[in-house]
Amino acid sequence: MNNLRTVVYEDAGWQRLLPLVYLRAVFQLRCGMGDLLGRIRGLCDQTLLDIWCRRELCEMVAEQTGVQANRPVEGAALFVNGRGLWHALPDLNPAEPSWVGVVGNAIACVWANAELARVVSPGVLLDEARTQAALAGLPRKDVSGCVDLMHWPWQLVLANEQALLDDWAAQTELRGVFGQVDTGSYLLNEAEVFVGAGSRIKPCVVIDAEDGPVYIGENVRVMPHCYIQGPAYIGDGSLIQPGAVVHEGTTIGPVCKVGGEIEASIIHGYSNKQHDGFLGHSYVGQWVNIAADCINSDLKNTYGTVRVPINGYEVDTGEQFVGMLVGDHSKAGINVSFPTGAVVGFCSSVFAPVSPKFVPSFTWIDGAQIARYDEQRGLAIAKKVMTRRKKTMGMAEERAFLAITRQALALERQPLDDELLHPTEGNF
Repeated sequence: MNNLRTVVYEDAGWQRLLPLVYLRAVFQLRCGMGDLLGRIRGLCDQTLLDIWCRRELCEMVAEQTGVQANRPVEGAALFVNGRGLWHALPDLNPAEPSWVGVVGNAIACVWANAELARVVSPGVLLDEARTQAALAGLPRKDVSGCVDLMHWPWQLVLANEQALLDDWAAQTELRGVFGQVDTGSYLLNEAEVFVGAGSRIKPCVVIDAEDGPVYIGENVRVMPHCYIQGPAYIGDGSLIQPGAVVHEGTTIGPVCKVGGEIEASIIHGYSNKQHDGFLGHSYVGQWVNIAADCINSDLKNTYGTVRVPINGYEVDTGEQFVGMLVGDHSKAGINVSFPTGAVVGFCSSVFAPVSPKFVPSFTWIDGAQIARYDEQRGLAIAKKVMTRRKKTMGMAEERAFLAITRQALALERQPLDDELLHPTEGNF
């Protein structure tokens, strides 16, 4: 374990992870059984851990993580890119000069002596040009064996299955059944199943860990006639509705309610997809509600590679299976179909038979009607939803929420209404 000061930071790459990071730092994104920061915590001395993030998120992220944010660093430190899925930290010699760890051409970490540590700051590392200037001339080291950098949101989904396997292998205490498994349910390869205290697996459930482990947290209810296939993770306090099918490579929770069919997807806490419908190869943010019979496509009819709209540009993922990305506090009405590679922004609502491929943040689509509603209306709805789960939005989170409109206007291309209603590319 690294016992030197470690600073987990955001860089300019956060913009490519929108809309998932409007209301969270990049290192709060989930992959596997936890978030990216949690993996780094396990690799270093937490008493020597700092986080650096965008100024508008600073107070909120510090409250959520319990780590002081954006404080100056005194002395030498290892600066670790927060959008990395870290497997190990690079070997360090405190006496050696500063150097830059890279994966390809991307900066993954910086070993900074005391002099360099005084030069860098959260603002410097968030600005690509300033970062390059501050680090110019330093030797480069290949650290690709330590980390996979997440450049795009779908890469988290693609990495999730292996991350689940790695997390399970790293935590040997995650073994055993401490909750209640009713007669008539089956645990296949029980040695690779964890059921937390207070959880109940009702009759006629099959938990299949033959191809990967299944983690079911505390106080989870799995209703009758469900099938859960590992590797999979069900967070504390979640509800799996009757007849649900959860396929491999899926992370859910905590405190989610899910039903229908879910495959190879990540769902943040306090989000609901309770009813029939399909969710595949997708990343869903927090406080999202997906209504009955909604489906998304994760495979084009041509079997070609999927293109995803990110910040006004169609990005070719190079992947055959890519579902949709849904920002926090967004909603889908009943029977909505989402095209392959769809993106729904922050705090948006779609009530239409077919969603546009790109839905800007703070947008309401109701059939042929499109409306942009202000952040105060969105905030009021978000608070009401949180109250139903006995949660209260803190002032720091409220301020960060209200700042998103300005960011979205600057970063998201705002299509014409006709473009939204008649997208040029669907599943083809």
